[in-house]
Amino acid sequence: MSNHLLDLIASRVPDPEKIFIQSLDGESITYRQMLSASARYANALVSLGVEPGDRVAMQMEKSPAFLFIYLACLRAGAVFLPLNTAYTPHEVGYFLSDAKPKLIVCDIERADSLRDAAGEAEVRIVTHGQGQAGELYDLAAISPPDFANAARGDDDLAAILYTSGTTGRSKGAMLSHDNLASNALTLVDYWRFTPDDVLIHALPVYHTHGLFVATNNILLCGGSMIFLPKFSAPQILEAMSERPDRLRGTVLMGVPTFYTRLLDEPGLTREACSHMRLFISGSAPLLAETHRAFSNRAGHAILERYGMTETNMNTSNPYDGERIAGTVGFPLPGVSLRVADPQTGAALPSGEIGVIEVKGPNVFKGYWLMPEKTASEFRPDGFFITGDLGTIDDRGYVRIVGRGKDLIITGGLNVYPKEIETEIDSLPGVVESAVIGLPDHDFGEAVAAVVVRAKAAPIDEAAIHDALQSRLAKFKWPKKIFFVDDLPRNTMGKVQKNVLRTTYGG
Repeated sequence: MSNHLLDLIASRVPDPEKIFIQSLDGESITYRQMLSASARYANALVSLGVEPGDRVAMQMEKSPAFLFIYLACLRAGAVFLPLNTAYTPHEVGYFLSDAKPKLIVCDIERADSLRDAAGEAEVRIVTHGQGQAGELYDLAAISPPDFANAARGDDDLAAILYTSGTTGRSKGAMLSHDNLASNALTLVDYWRFTPDDVLIHALPVYHTHGLFVATNNILLCGGSMIFLPKFSAPQILEAMSERPDRLRGTVLMGVPTFYTRLLDEPGLTREACSHMRLFISGSAPLLAETHRAFSNRAGHAILERYGMTETNMNTSNPYDGERIAGTVGFPLPGVSLRVADPQTGAALPSGEIGVIEVKGPNVFKGYWLMPEKTASEFRPDGFFITGDLGTIDDRGYVRIVGRGKDLIITGGLNVYPKEIETEIDSLPGVVESAVIGLPDHDFGEAVAAVVVRAKAAPIDEAAIHDALQSRLAKFKWPKKIFFVDDLPRNTMGKVQKNVLRTTYGG
């Protein structure tokens, strides 16, 4: 038994005095300071009664302390439960009552609003300020800078991350030390991370993308991060620039919105990106148009990958080799992936649309306190049913067609929204679109499209219908088209089709 992930992190520190985190103004925290701070916070958590296996919830704004507390939970053997800062007290109350954490760490300003929810769940609130303030900060400040890591094995839980819950009750995905460690080590190797890398970190840290894909990769390669509080296109460009008193970025991980907004910046040029090694996109589909435009402007082909809360990362476009727009590349080493018949689980031939299923050390241990739901999401041979629809082409590239829940059945015929969206998005004057199914008396569901027009573009409903007539079978044509300024998205950039169904389904 060992503290698997934390011991692995500590063993790969290249130099204790190397910069781990740096702010845009040059303020730095070394690996030695990070290990010392995480030890102090681990001692503080233990003094509050946290024992191995206990859950520790946290709803806190992004800061270095957030990462220290995450690492402290690993050291203490606790199970880290990060919560989206946008969640309301009502939503937090559900997570607290479901996960039964020992305590919840929150911003000082958030504490009063959470008291009722925490009280009902019998969970203690512990505050932490963004500066040198708060109960947990004060406890850590007087705690020893050394800590004997709790014994943890590969299958012991490191974190619980709740799914978005757009189709019902949110589910807590249980992630083990080995789930996180094996995936991060694979990505470090596949994406060629080294101690010389400087990641521009502009993602939220309550999500698997910013916390595990980004932070764990840097920790396990011994690199550095320029730590931004949130996404800002001008700040990203500033982090790419050369300055004598600050590190210069080499890698950016982002969601598609990062890249569309960077394209709006005149400062995005090949010269500005000359020091960059890699641009990675995930968490939502990247438009082929964005991929092409960014490649032309920046001189870099964005590397798109595919993962989910329950599995970490499953596939990636190649580091060396063609990064094909609209695909998410190949299964990562150690990950088995197939496209299967949704009903039988039988593998389908190349090119056919089916449900994506995966198996490997990256796949989670199940849903917290939901054994029946867990069992229903796995095939007898151990493959996890992702619910994502996709294809594998003759070259082995995986394409995501859409979510299974987004499948539209109209008049007994299956319609895959991505196919229609691709056609509409290719029309002049269209920025992007989202296709949904709306209740229909005759057909069960009617195809509807919600379209974002470019400014002053003359395209209208008739023009879209005319364009689709020669491209799609009639049953796929949208019966209704709505024009909007923007599509609703969650914090990770995914279009919220459930919101669109509610808005236009009346």
